[in-house]
Amino acid sequence: MGAGITLRAALHCTALILPPLLLHFYNKTMSSSESHEPSNSESATISKKAAKKEAAKLEKLRRKQEAAALSSTASNLSVNDDTDPLAANYGDIPLVELQSKTPVDVNDWTRVETLEKSMKDQHVLIRGRVQTIRPVGKKMSFLVIRENGYTVQCLVQTQPDLVSIQMVKFAAALSRESIVDVEGHVSVPDTLVKAATQQEVEVQVRKLYCVSRAVPNLPINIEDAARSEVEIEKAIQEGEQFVRVNQDTRLNFRVLDLRTPANQGIFRIQSQIGNVFRQFLLSEGFVEIHTPKLIAGSSEGGAAVFRLDYKGQPACLAQSPQLHKQMSICGDLGRVFEIGPVFRAEDSYTHRHLCEFTGLDVEMEIKKHYFEVMDIVERLFIALFDSLNHNCKKELEAVRKQYPFEPLKYLRQTLRLTYEEGVQMLKDVGIEIEPFGDLNTEAERKLGQLVSEKYGTEFYILYRYPLAIRPFYTMPCYDNPAEYSNSFDVFIRGEEIISGAQRIHKPDLLEKRAEACGIDVKTISTYIDSFRYGAPLHGGFGVGLERVVMLFCGLNNIRKTSLYPRDPLRLAP
Repeated sequence: MGAGITLRAALHCTALILPPLLLHFYNKTMSSSESHEPSNSESATISKKAAKKEAAKLEKLRRKQEAAALSSTASNLSVNDDTDPLAANYGDIPLVELQSKTPVDVNDWTRVETLEKSMKDQHVLIRGRVQTIRPVGKKMSFLVIRENGYTVQCLVQTQPDLVSIQMVKFAAALSRESIVDVEGHVSVPDTLVKAATQQEVEVQVRKLYCVSRAVPNLPINIEDAARSEVEIEKAIQEGEQFVRVNQDTRLNFRVLDLRTPANQGIFRIQSQIGNVFRQFLLSEGFVEIHTPKLIAGSSEGGAAVFRLDYKGQPACLAQSPQLHKQMSICGDLGRVFEIGPVFRAEDSYTHRHLCEFTGLDVEMEIKKHYFEVMDIVERLFIALFDSLNHNCKKELEAVRKQYPFEPLKYLRQTLRLTYEEGVQMLKDVGIEIEPFGDLNTEAERKLGQLVSEKYGTEFYILYRYPLAIRPFYTMPCYDNPAEYSNSFDVFIRGEEIISGAQRIHKPDLLEKRAEACGIDVKTISTYIDSFRYGAPLHGGFGVGLERVVMLFCGLNNIRKTSLYPRDPLRLAP
């Protein structure tokens, strides 16, 4: 196991990082001020000069990494030589040993998060990333090893017949973010180890092997990417300068950015939301379905669709599973839901819009009233919020440390207001709203503030929306069908996360409404025909997963909660 990394491998590792990034240069105005939402024309302008400058910068970084890799390789080859009788205790693991050569018992491995002082003197084998390296002379070096967000301090110190000076030198020469295997014994230091999450223990290293070596010069440092704005501003006031990693740089090097504690928390929270959503609905008798994303016509109306050629036929990517989940209700599945991708070709350059996001969609039969759908929404989201607060405490704290936010305020019985009541609340403070128009972002936020102050909640439902601003399949109100509809929106912290409604189940009315909204009825004929065979009363709603995470965690940009965001300017990585 003592063979050093080859020169060819080092150059190969360096070359892998940059080429994909040269395919795309993101508009700098998007990250200069995340709270600012420029006009579409401003955001759509990408300067060729800026792209050329970015390319030159990336090429310079590539050359720097290549030179550093060469230097590191030469150093490692000189460290691990045949003159050291303990050479077998450290080094780069040869590729042949990593090609699934010999089965092992995974129970032999210890997870970093499980290390605690009750394990004192126990032998452990851990695998993780080298987060920090701190040499202390020639005979001692400290490593902080990270695994899935948990860290432990490891001490590599010379000891006769166990640890050589060359091994200490090998440890000190490792590049940060390299993946290593550490064998050693758990010890309990006299003072807490503040540099690690496992503060009560330390690992006395006996063997150290490098599994995968990171390039010496990373495009972004995890420590910089994990720093909060509060820390940066405080440092500036004290005359210290910290690197601020802006948003487009984070997204260009997303794989590194994902390793920060906050991002580890964000995407584990996102996973929990999907899990609770699925389990709650299954317990309520819903059936999970999977609808096509290639369709013949628009699913929402309007021109904001990604059009494509489908074997000589015009087609588009589905803006939602709306039509097919309704057809599934007509197929007597009763209650259905889906978790899947949604595509919107809108040129929206805001903090809360994406061209592709994950939709959480629900459709269900109703007996008498669309409030039956709202009842499901209420119970689902109270269960969801409770679960996040109870089961994701560490993840929420990790997010809060970098992006401070207050816990979401919500009532056990969700507040419901009519659209007219919401508009009146705005009018009472001098904000005029078009009688049958939609609320813009500023009006939504102001209403959220007013509701929070008056009712003590940041989660509420606004229902009975004007018909003119709802999709063609929305059922009009019985008492004012020309102006209002049986529809609702749900808000978190003053921003909309859900749209829902009773659907039209009468084919003639559905066809009439589609034509009125400018939709070619021929492209959705199979959808409309499904209602001609007897259709139950039904309703449903759609939720944007990324937006729920963003608002629950009080974040300022949806790109923070999308694993690899797709917006009008970004198609990589």
